[in-house]
Amino acid sequence: MSEYLNKEHLEEIFQKFGGSTANSGSTESQIALFTYRIAHMSNHLKANHKDHATRRSLIIMVGQRKSLLKYLAKKDLAKYRTLIVELGIRDTLNNRDIKR
Repeated sequence: MSEYLNKEHLEEIFQKFGGSTANSGSTESQIALFTYRIAHMSNHLKANHKDHATRRSLIIMVGQRKSLLKYLAKKDLAKYRTLIVELGIRDTLNNRDIKR
């Protein structure tokens, strides 16, 4: 049985979105990691709908990702738009929270 998030997959995410495998703290790579974890938890909850601890963790994680997305949109709108297209995330900000 394979691990859910092994070292190779982590490095692949950080390489693709952070620029290098050592750049694990960039906003883009953290958003990509949250997106991967959110998708995994969502699939888990489809099979285990009574797992309320995972449901709570999922809601917290979505909020953390949203705050990072909001920060990225304020910092660099072009990076924000390319990232949400690349990850397949809906644009929930709708540019109402972004001051130019």
